[in-house]
Amino acid sequence: MDTALQSIGSAEVRRRRLLLAAGCALPGAFSSSLWAQSAAGPSVAKLLLGAPPGGVGDMMARRLADRLRGHYAPSVLIENKPGAGGQLAVMAVKNGPDDGSTLLLTPSSPMSLYPSTYRQLPYKPESDLKPVALVAYSSMALAVGPSVPASVRRLEDFLALVRQRPELASYGSAASGSISHLLVASVAHTHGTPLNHVAYKGSAPALQDLRAGILPALSGPVGTFLPHLGSGQIRLLAVSGDKRSTFVPDVPTYRESGFSISAREWYGFFAPVTTRNELVQLASKALLTAMKHPSMAETLALFGLEPGSGGPTELAAQLKADRAEWAAQILKIGFTADT
Repeated sequence: MDTALQSIGSAEVRRRRLLLAAGCALPGAFSSSLWAQSAAGPSVAKLLLGAPPGGVGDMMARRLADRLRGHYAPSVLIENKPGAGGQLAVMAVKNGPDDGSTLLLTPSSPMSLYPSTYRQLPYKPESDLKPVALVAYSSMALAVGPSVPASVRRLEDFLALVRQRPELASYGSAASGSISHLLVASVAHTHGTPLNHVAYKGSAPALQDLRAGILPALSGPVGTFLPHLGSGQIRLLAVSGDKRSTFVPDVPTYRESGFSISAREWYGFFAPVTTRNELVQLASKALLTAMKHPSMAETLALFGLEPGSGGPTELAAQLKADRAEWAAQILKIGFTADT
């Protein structure tokens, strides 16, 4: 027995030897503990999203989690919390821990649209959540199918056609009150051309009806249409955004077509509003670094998404601008999700 151990009792010697043995046998437990003590980030991080497994947001979250493990936290988990159009996930993060361990990945609609379409919303985006990172964009497109004459190549062509043939004045979207729905509703209102909205439960059945000639037109994310453009059955008339989509550069924007609306769907990360700024910055840096990995750009491109690179300030500015744009458009249209 060495001099140090001789100065303490035998019971204490046995206790210290057991702790030493445990440390050798359980390196994972000790490394996790050392991470928590030495790193500013959490030991376990959870990414929440208001969509079921298998969708675009879920895919993005899982790929990001792979890139974040060992950089932001040793363990990064995904929690799908679908329901109420994403509101359940927003509320879970609003009321969640503010230690950087729980982050919300959400499309823009629950943040920029819902405050103007719901009379009573259980959260306030600017005061209940803190922007962390803007990671991706998705342009919306208006497409026509085989029931629309091949001569229709632009949005103005379609609007002129449906004035002459009202039976073709229908368009679908994946959900009532979605960006895809309200973009075309705004165009119809501005142009003074009645268009009938058909709400589907998801993009897949709507796309099926478009390709079959049952539905004349469909509004949805550009990525929905990309695999089908080569056949010639589907033609894109316009895309949202301030500039043309990199995936379909020949398709003009709504603004180029004469309509003052440009909003795209974006995906952003948010934290509880009481999260300390240094933790927000840490999470933002980790997320944006992960987004720069080549595998992320390749994955996003499969779904027609363009990478974003905005930190808390940029995301806050994007949210503010979209809130203002949609508030004006929705007031003009007169749409409410409560009816």
